Amino acid sequence: MESTSQDAGPEAAGNQKIAPEETGKDETGRDGTGRDGAAIGLSALPPLLAAAVTDASAGISHNLHGQRLGKKGRITRERILAAAIELVEKTDEPVTLGAVARAAGLGMTSLYNYFTDFTELLLAILEPVMGTAQEEYFAQVRDYWPDDDLSSRAMSFVRSYHQFWARHTGLLHLRNAMADQFDVRIMHQRVNSTRPLIGLFVAQMDQRGILGDTAVLMATTLMTGIERSITLATDRRLRRILGTLPGRRDESLLEINARLMELAIRDTRERAAAEEAQSR
Repeated sequence: MESTSQDAGPEAAGNQKIAPEETGKDETGRDGTGRDGAAIGLSALPPLLAAAVTDASAGISHNLHGQRLGKKGRITRERILAAAIELVEKTDEPVTLGAVARAAGLGMTSLYNYFTDFTELLLAILEPVMGTAQEEYFAQVRDYWPDDDLSSRAMSFVRSYHQFWARHTGLLHLRNAMADQFDVRIMHQRVNSTRPLIGLFVAQMDQRGILGDTAVLMATTLMTGIERSITLATDRRLRRILGTLPGRRDESLLEINARLMELAIRDTRERAAAEEAQSR
């Protein structure tokens, strides 16, 4: 999934003649890009994500021109987000603001009432998507994992984490690609979405904070490695290039990541306990 910065800004939309492909209409002048001509809406999304999009939009009170959003405005914003998510996840073609406008059945002028550029739109999409992560895998790490359950708890977490990435592979790979291109706003989002998870693993490893930065570095290295391996495993384009399909290799990868997580947590706990015993 790629994005492009060739979309004109809101000022340009007001000063240029808008071509048919920029108005949110096809060559026949009809809105929408669905097979039945209907614009993409929340019904195209999984229920949990659709609810998260609605919740995120509820916190927006005004559009970019300072106009208060009523019910119609909120629905329009939700439709833009739903269309963008659907495009990013269902196509490998570059996603532009123009493409999103067409999918949502809107003109570019309408879209610019809500988002100034593609990065701003992507950040708005990431908010509800990452909100669903709280239930999907964050919740699994919030309570302390007993030593006897480390293996099963690690496997459960890694499986949920992999499923989340597989479900949102287009969006998360696009985010990482834009962060790697030094889009500062996306870089901040990527770091800020991972930092709380690392903190939860620090607590799993060293509840009393005895090891200090050592536990932080261990948790950071652990999650960096696991994310990278799962990133590669869920990359649709890489699968096509290599000719691989989801299957036993994915399961083996999950088992390996879970084992590494178990060993890292167990080893760090033992080091923390040993250091605490020496300090008494």
